[in-house]
Amino acid sequence: MKFRITVMLAAALAAAPAIAQPAIDYAREDRWAQEIVPSIVVGDAVWLVTPARAKVLAILTEPVRVPKGGVIVIHGLGVHPDFGMIGAVRADLADAGYVTLSVQMPVLATGATRDDYAVALPAAAERIAAAIAFLRVQGIRKIAIVSHSVGATMANAYLARPDAAPVDAWVPIGMLVDFASAPAAPVQDIVAENDFPEVVGSAALRAKRLPRDGCSRPLTIKGADHYFERREKELAASIAAFLDRVTTGKCSPRSASAPP
Repeated sequence: MKFRITVMLAAALAAAPAIAQPAIDYAREDRWAQEIVPSIVVGDAVWLVTPARAKVLAILTEPVRVPKGGVIVIHGLGVHPDFGMIGAVRADLADAGYVTLSVQMPVLATGATRDDYAVALPAAAERIAAAIAFLRVQGIRKIAIVSHSVGATMANAYLARPDAAPVDAWVPIGMLVDFASAPAAPVQDIVAENDFPEVVGSAALRAKRLPRDGCSRPLTIKGADHYFERREKELAASIAAFLDRVTTGKCSPRSASAPP
């Protein structure tokens, strides 16, 4: 009898449908592109090529004068490169003299959790690498990354890779995790005063590991929430001031970093 029950249970498990694993939703990315490209007012759509994706949307915005440097802008969970604060920051940084390249990060199906996005980290790394290469081809020598929320987690994972292309500065905004490795470049770690508890908690851990270079620092935007509604100008101005210090050589050598 016990053997029969065991066989029946095994047969039932074999017949049960497999639980679907999270996967990048390329169709959703295509719908984002079809929706936002015709409505871009500031900047131009360009297309990056990665090993996993032949066409990755990015929005290139150039300043009216000779650029001070380039900024790769990385959005958060499940949105697009012109979403809300991301669209405002990419435009405002261009006004401040920086070429900005806001890149479509991998998205999963609607309803996917932050934890589900772990599956997208390798594809995100490919897109960040492609964005850095694109700006290099444009002749941009100094490149920074500005990344929000889950996008900051993606940048964090990329920068910890041994094959990551070096950047000159990094601005994580509302990052939900500790540094994956001790940062090699100056970091301005921005959180909102009314940010998620996970962001506030992880920021305390990151503060101990910020580089000791005269530029790196934590920064709290008073009165802001995780999405910086109605505080985008202040956010962009703080980023631009930090990047100006980095690009004009006002930081000490990168090697002077805090121990992990």
